[in-house]
Amino acid sequence: MHYVLSLDQGTTSSRAVLFDVSGRVCGVAQQAFAQHFPQPDDLWNSQLSVARQVLQATGTHAQQLLAIGVTNQRETTVLWDRHTGQPVASAIVWQDRRTAHVCDALRAQGAGAGIAAKTGLELDAYFSATKLAWLLDHVPGSRARAERGELAFGTVDSWLLYRLTAGALHATDVSNASRTQLFNIHTLKWDEELLALFNIPAQLMPKVVPSSGLMGHTHADWLGAEVPVAAAVGDQQAALFGQVCHQPGMAKNTYGTGCFVLMNTGCAPAESRHRLLSSVAWQTGTAPTAYCLEGSVFMGGATVQWLRDGLQIIDSADQIEALASSVPDAGGVVLVPAFTGLGAPHWDGHARAALLGMTRGTTRAHIARAALEAMAYQCAEVLSAMSADSGLAVEQLKVDGGACVNNLLMQMQSNLCGVPVHRPRMTEATAAGAAFLAGVAVGLWQASDPPSAFGELDRVFEPSMSVDERKQRMAQWQRAVQRSLGWSQ
Repeated sequence: MHYVLSLDQGTTSSRAVLFDVSGRVCGVAQQAFAQHFPQPDDLWNSQLSVARQVLQATGTHAQQLLAIGVTNQRETTVLWDRHTGQPVASAIVWQDRRTAHVCDALRAQGAGAGIAAKTGLELDAYFSATKLAWLLDHVPGSRARAERGELAFGTVDSWLLYRLTAGALHATDVSNASRTQLFNIHTLKWDEELLALFNIPAQLMPKVVPSSGLMGHTHADWLGAEVPVAAAVGDQQAALFGQVCHQPGMAKNTYGTGCFVLMNTGCAPAESRHRLLSSVAWQTGTAPTAYCLEGSVFMGGATVQWLRDGLQIIDSADQIEALASSVPDAGGVVLVPAFTGLGAPHWDGHARAALLGMTRGTTRAHIARAALEAMAYQCAEVLSAMSADSGLAVEQLKVDGGACVNNLLMQMQSNLCGVPVHRPRMTEATAAGAAFLAGVAVGLWQASDPPSAFGELDRVFEPSMSVDERKQRMAQWQRAVQRSLGWSQ
């Protein structure tokens, strides 16, 4: 038997998923870690640990692995010593807002339009450029060391590739590069003007490679044998590929810590008029580079975590569906979960969370239902903006991620989007995408002929809300959003 191993390094945990040659999951291992200021070594050690665990649990030897695919939380920024491999500071996670004021200053200087034209991204602290600049400015001696070529920068994929190959490979794929705000998505190169604007020495930057292709081999000590590393891709683009959204107009939503709606826009970047992001989706061999539109919702499953840890109205995340279902509606309550600002299509780092419409009759069940609706509202407005930007009608929405098992949420999503929501039998879309790309690289699968297990459906949720009610509900959501904007300024 032969397998493909997917290493899925997320915001709150590292996972390893083993796939057989038909694309079926044979084993999963997962390990959580602290997310706010993660140590890069924690990211690596936990990822190596789960890789070893899943092989041991399934009785698989590294020599049976045809390839490894890596997928990762994007934008999170790591800086390390190029020679020793030691990190010089904690990683700055994608949710971190410490550089919002830097983005405000650049925006005031009129830099936003030029950055968006080159990168397809909004000028925001979400992306890696200002995070890297902050590290260079605040870690003593790091800027001088960077200019001497002693340090290496990378998003999490680069860090894992470097460690997997014992320092032999300092690289990133085009999808992750396109999320740094330093990469020109038209030329597919690091942009000298952007590097100068953010004051980033070019010596820091990793080599940019396709998402699918032989990149190197793991050091034999890690898993017991050298294994080809044949794919690297950002987690949301991985999910788009794993959901087989390979044609323009096909869209998916991943419900994780945040919610990420992506639409395939074909072989050219789409220019957004609604402040969506245009990124590289993937690059496979000699095929044209694929692009996507993305709407990033910062608070998805993290909103449920807030109900559990902050308000303490549930003991575990899986209790929210039953609690929210215990009332017929949210009783007029609207939650805008702008705890870390608002992403697409508003892009307001100074927005703050608001809970509106409460009365003496409001209960924790109404708040729980409003929290689920908030996820669905945010994703619905993003999907509507995508259709307007691309001119492509979305005929169905494919879903994955932890919260897609919530039937109430999926029905809400279908109602508010007005399209069927397709939930696959296998919800490991992110890991599957990385495995799929790795399998393509080593000739196991063809991109045009996905493994049979990837297309199996679990359930389709059909919209059951009238057009008039949908418009009324979305209008109420927009009223609530307006009250949260700019709150912390």
